[in-house]
Amino acid sequence: MKKILVINTGGTISMSEDHTTGKVSPNKDNPLNEGGNIFSYIGDIDVEVLYNLPSPQITENEMLGIKLRILKAVEEGYNGVVVTHGTDTLEETAYYLELTLDVNIPIVITGAMRSSNEIGSDGLANLRSALVVAASDESVDKGVLVVMNDEAHTATYVTKTHTTNVATFQTPTFGPVGLVLKNEVIYFQKLINQEHYDVRKNSKKVYLLKAYAGMSGELIDAVREIGADGLVIEALGAGNLPPKTVPAVIKCLESGMPVVFVSRAFNGVTQDVYDYEGGGKRFHQNGVIFTTGLSGQKARIKLLVLLEAGIENSKLRDLF
Repeated sequence: MKKILVINTGGTISMSEDHTTGKVSPNKDNPLNEGGNIFSYIGDIDVEVLYNLPSPQITENEMLGIKLRILKAVEEGYNGVVVTHGTDTLEETAYYLELTLDVNIPIVITGAMRSSNEIGSDGLANLRSALVVAASDESVDKGVLVVMNDEAHTATYVTKTHTTNVATFQTPTFGPVGLVLKNEVIYFQKLINQEHYDVRKNSKKVYLLKAYAGMSGELIDAVREIGADGLVIEALGAGNLPPKTVPAVIKCLESGMPVVFVSRAFNGVTQDVYDYEGGGKRFHQNGVIFTTGLSGQKARIKLLVLLEAGIENSKLRDLF
């Protein structure tokens, strides 16, 4: 029987609803712990509380703490790890772990959209699915997986698409890599490229801005002036910006700050197509880095990790 560690970090999956006021808040005691033995048929399961934080309170420091606990779990002989996490920033923690962990045991992140005592609570169902995935031999070397609503997604491309729907986690463009049945997971896709970087601290400042019609360069200048180490911009379309932003972006590049473009569009990838003032072709020629399929929040995590790992600016474009 597989030995599985469940690391609780907080979030809705560990919260309860006050039926009088409707407020959902963290509990001193994680409600999931009350049903600790009901999944013993899946594996030899140990449960540990690492944090008890709503996911908007999760920072890169907690992400690093989760990574270090997983590395210790590997040394302790666990065959798989499940991390329960709040859904608001779940995709960022999952991608951070994907980029910074070089282990072959299954690492699965899950959460819930409804608290433990709400009607239709999905926490235990998602935990069961996550444990099934973590205990499966088929999940070895699959990278970090996000398992919600009986679907398995890669940490690299999954995103939260709805504020309240239990089917919120989706992978735009590519779809899930697997489906979770009663006692098994079936994979029908795989992540072709996996990359891992050695990160042991969090010291860099990387910011994320979203483009809009009529945008000027003021916010971009402000990011540079406060000493940012990197900037990600959710650009328009395939990678374009209003013309008034051009001087500010150029100043960032001239200062040595890496600037990464993703698209603010929900589907598709950035491309250096348009050759006009503010067009992606010119930005790319000036040194802006274009991504392939990453969201703004994922690109920020990747740039942060690459800079923490000491990757030189000249190599960043190839790694994106």
